[in-house]
Amino acid sequence: MLVFETTLGTFEVELFEKEAPVSSANFLSYVDDGFFAGVIFHRVIPGFMIQGGGFEPGMKQKPTGSTIRNEASNGLKNTKYTLAMARTSEPHSATAQFFINAADNDFLNFKSETPQGWGYAVFGKVVQGMDVVDKIRATPTGPGDVPVQQVVIKKATVEK
Repeated sequence: MLVFETTLGTFEVELFEKEAPVSSANFLSYVDDGFFAGVIFHRVIPGFMIQGGGFEPGMKQKPTGSTIRNEASNGLKNTKYTLAMARTSEPHSATAQFFINAADNDFLNFKSETPQGWGYAVFGKVVQGMDVVDKIRATPTGPGDVPVQQVVIKKATVEK
């Protein structure tokens, strides 16, 4: 179980380590390194998703490790409150950024091993604190879907 303390409250995440071993191990390594402490949710789109894991306050990009293989073909779906790896248009480009689905986003699911079909790898789900995720989702945003009032992850920890 992972616990995320944010400026808007705490939420807990269960990882799907069996179905998404590469994404889960990658994410855990960032948690263990304390990487997420002080990063912000930098993209909030109500009815779609909230994204974090890559920027510090002031939209200062945080350096990350190597990219990982896309595991979107694992059978998991981008449903409300699931976590998925964010990436560029290159299917195998995920590092530390992740998003929490704010709705059932079927169009993000794996369809085929093509640039358009890869989808986004689900690797966990919020199991406690959905109200906190909903508060983050309701945060007013400005240009680029960036929250006007920064929502900071104070720390992310593993709880057994």
